[in-house]
Amino acid sequence: MKTLKFFLVALAVSFATSTYAQTADEIINNYFENTGGMDAWNKIEGLKMSAKVNNGGMEIPIEITQLKSGKQMTVISFQGKEIKQGVFDGETLWSTNFMTQKAEKSDAETTANFKNEINDFPDAFLNYKDKGYTVELLGKEEIDGTECFKIKLVREPLTIDGQQEDDISFYFFDPENFVPIGMHREIKMGQAKGMTSEITFSDYQEVDGIYLPFSMTQGIKGQGGQPITMEKIELNPVVDDKEFMFPEETAEEKKDGNENKN
Repeated sequence: MKTLKFFLVALAVSFATSTYAQTADEIINNYFENTGGMDAWNKIEGLKMSAKVNNGGMEIPIEITQLKSGKQMTVISFQGKEIKQGVFDGETLWSTNFMTQKAEKSDAETTANFKNEINDFPDAFLNYKDKGYTVELLGKEEIDGTECFKIKLVREPLTIDGQQEDDISFYFFDPENFVPIGMHREIKMGQAKGMTSEITFSDYQEVDGIYLPFSMTQGIKGQGGQPITMEKIELNPVVDDKEFMFPEETAEEKKDGNENKN
């Protein structure tokens, strides 16, 4: 009798585990089907997003370009200047220093971690198994008054100060439309290290057959967020490769810089 009881319990646990994993995949599949279909998502070669970031009541225009090749950049329009941040040309990651207005290359570790995230285009969950990612349904959790499906996503490990660390995110899917409305991820570097980054997604709109969020907030969990409003999203934009290239200093610029130091 004890043997039969043990067998039934083990069978129930095994069945529940397999059903749970299958349910995670069902949620992800529903997400892609409800937002345009897997075939349409796989045909995306690039995204160009024109948005405004609300920074202390001031609206700052930004333009984000991401390509399937891995090339991407963010252009911030501020005080009549266009400042490039997070620019990747396929090999080099660089940004413009806000103080000096000079382009600066990122260190090798930051660049290597950035290259890992290229696989997330156009969505981290798209063909996630082929990327070596894993997912797990953790049940339900309430986000902004909505009880959501909570899915754990494990990407390739990050390298922090020479040591490998797990890269784990938690996504919260709306149970009605099966779209992500929130994401939590531990911050691994910088002053906010150890805190949780929180992003919310809303106002899904159709762009050439694909539904994408036009409203986001990004910040630290429990501290509020910075609203980002999309004004336009373009699929498969044509972008000149020169836009991503690191701007090497000319001999004249180097001369001027040396004179200023002296």
